[in-house]
Amino acid sequence: MKLGIHAGPQNLSMEDLKRLWKIGDESGFHWISVWDHFYANPLQDRGNPCFEGVAALSGLATYTQNVRVGCLVFCALFRNPGVLAKAGVTIDHLSGGRADIGIGAGWLEEEFREFGYGFPPLGKRLDQLEEALTIIHTLWSGAEVNFKGEYYDMQGAVCSPQPKGLRLWIGGLGKVRTIDLAARFADGFNMPYVPPEFAKDRLERLRKACDKHDRDFARIDTSVNLGFYMNSSRTPDIDPRGSLTGSVQQAIDLIGAFKDIGIQGINIAFRPPIDWENLQVYIEEVLPVFAK
Repeated sequence: MKLGIHAGPQNLSMEDLKRLWKIGDESGFHWISVWDHFYANPLQDRGNPCFEGVAALSGLATYTQNVRVGCLVFCALFRNPGVLAKAGVTIDHLSGGRADIGIGAGWLEEEFREFGYGFPPLGKRLDQLEEALTIIHTLWSGAEVNFKGEYYDMQGAVCSPQPKGLRLWIGGLGKVRTIDLAARFADGFNMPYVPPEFAKDRLERLRKACDKHDRDFARIDTSVNLGFYMNSSRTPDIDPRGSLTGSVQQAIDLIGAFKDIGIQGINIAFRPPIDWENLQVYIEEVLPVFAK
């Protein structure tokens, strides 16, 4: 079981964010990721600090040495896919081949509208995501892009240098198109804040979609993000069904339940303030159970 840390670059100082990255890099975690928002979420005050995702991931890549680094997930509509593909390769080389780039359709309406992206209906956002994935996948494969769609027109584009160890993730909760896109394009599939029974359903759907597209299901990594409230009296602001709550043993049992259904990775997700004390307990008492 690959255990990781997922921490949005929001509502905390860069010094605390780097402190978390350092702890994760030196404590045996497999993964550290950021997310991609212009506003801290849940959105309560637009004045709350929130660092930009590409720049934050670049910092994470250069500040760590051991973990895989990623973003769950970049919003496809916020950047030209060629630019995002080039940024991903640059981060991959900065990290020495440890980078993973997740891509999704976005959801936070206020940041879309207020930063000038409108807010297309979900179906349109997924259409644009599909075009972006087609372009990015082609660029990272070493082929020339000659693509004309409804949203993008790229003719003769190539990506040099090529990735070193870069992997493409798709994240989301959808049961039809998101799953289909993952089966077609993804090296990894991530689900945020869901219980085991939900994840089990999506795994079965992904397996069937892989059969449809003649993909080897076993070659797609899978992970779930869980809110981190272990040993805490704090009320979760993430769905408690998709969170680690209660005792250390309850955390171990829940992670074990995901392992039993075939999920390969669990990322504990932080909403600041970070519970440094219980993070250390997790490192000492939970991490070794799944690192055997």
